[in-house]
Amino acid sequence: MAARVQDGVMQSPVRALPLVTLHLTDRCNSRCVACDYWRNGERDVSLESVARLLPDLARLGTGTVLISGGEPLLHREWVEIAALLRQEGLRLWLVTSGLSLKKHAVRVARLFESVTVSLDGTDPPMYGAVRGIDAFDVVCDGIRAVASAGVAAGVRVTVQRANFAALPDFVDLARTLHARQVSFLAADLANPHAFGRRAGFAADVALRPDDLPLFAATLDALERDHAADFHSGFIEESPRKMRRLLAYYTAVCGLGDYPSVRCNAPEFSAVIGADGRISPCFFIAGPEQPAAAQTSLPAALDEAAMIDLRRDIRAGRRPECRTCVCSLWRDVDERRDLGTRSPPSAASWGVA
Repeated sequence: MAARVQDGVMQSPVRALPLVTLHLTDRCNSRCVACDYWRNGERDVSLESVARLLPDLARLGTGTVLISGGEPLLHREWVEIAALLRQEGLRLWLVTSGLSLKKHAVRVARLFESVTVSLDGTDPPMYGAVRGIDAFDVVCDGIRAVASAGVAAGVRVTVQRANFAALPDFVDLARTLHARQVSFLAADLANPHAFGRRAGFAADVALRPDDLPLFAATLDALERDHAADFHSGFIEESPRKMRRLLAYYTAVCGLGDYPSVRCNAPEFSAVIGADGRISPCFFIAGPEQPAAAQTSLPAALDEAAMIDLRRDIRAGRRPECRTCVCSLWRDVDERRDLGTRSPPSAASWGVA
């Protein structure tokens, strides 16, 4: 059944869910300074639990499943899970660290229509400073390998103090790796729920006040020297959106307000964690409820606490939203595209 839409906003209860993010595992083989999955991860979804989801995804009109983690390629049955989803006509999008991408490039290209690789350094020392391991060349080889197998990956850069001055170099590197696109995201510094974090987590990755002038100059150079890459979409964000990164870190330094956030992700998507917990988005934990194995996905989405949570997000009452680094907005037509079972163009899958 189609969702009821009022003033461009999907109303509760949820009757359509075009996009689902499925975390296959919360384990990871990177050692990122801004993440705790590698310290705390221990859970995997089962193939059986994914099979039980299939009727619910069909009922909700889901067209795209984003496979993430932790590091999803660590899951022993990732191939079987991806094949099962593909057999149902679902389009798959893989988000990966890329550490195993070269090894699995052919199977990844066969099963996934879009691949995004986290690449936070332009050389081995920078990569190691952010990701915690010496694997720059391994990841670059993986990006090249999956491109050779038929799927040009998108490169995602988390911008922080160790790499903010290298943004133009990331664009050049992405092109040499035959990437489809490069995108930039600020490091999330305010959210206690995301990235497997637990009490006591701390990471010194924020830009400092004396970094801000250099960052502004770097953005000026990027906009000037890579105008064609902005125009073509090879750099996914617009110059205006790139300036939001500067505004975000200015706010982190206490020198300005956080940029305004426009997001309706919980109205057309949901996140299923490796523990089966269902959340309205990556950055806000869902209410305590039975795991997906004990209830249907529609029932979990329409449980009273989840409806109240989506209402609070929509009304701007959640503090996580005010400092969010990854707002996601889709209008009605774009949501419909996400729910279409026919293959999309890879460029239509971009995360804001």
